[in-house]
Amino acid sequence: MKKLLLPLTVLALILSVCALGWSLYSRPELVYVDVNKLLDGYKRSETEREKFKEKAALLKANIDSLVTGWQKELKNYEKERETMSARELKLKQELLSNKQQQVNNYQQAIQRQIQEEDQKMTQTVINDINDYVKDFGKRKGYRIIFGASGSGNIMYASDAADLTEEILDGLNREYEGK
Repeated sequence: MKKLLLPLTVLALILSVCALGWSLYSRPELVYVDVNKLLDGYKRSETEREKFKEKAALLKANIDSLVTGWQKELKNYEKERETMSARELKLKQELLSNKQQQVNNYQQAIQRQIQEEDQKMTQTVINDINDYVKDFGKRKGYRIIFGASGSGNIMYASDAADLTEEILDGLNREYEGK
């Protein structure tokens, strides 16, 4: 029995040391990514933002063109109104008022369209990031990956728990490979 006690004690000691070593060197149980850094650093975000800016600038140029046309008509009306009859004045005022309303309606529609395009673009980028993080987590065996956005949902975490750079690098490699 005494002969068996020494090997069992040594085995228990070895197992304890191995378990302690594994717990010290294993990855953190809880990990997170900084969502804002991912959105800013993801190359597709930049590409999509540039496309959006170009489209928004074109739409705004159309609005500016319509407004300029309406303003020219208004100036012409102001110059010529002294020579117009009461009936012509009334018709021209109605015409200018209707045109102004159309320009305003068009402007509002374009602003809504720009806002919708921005939301659509942002959601596309977010979906890409979420899909990648989900696959990353499965591949690496993480049970949970939290998203920190700077609004207080994660107040403190050690640097070892921050996967942002690793995920951002993989996300950009995957995007550039497409």
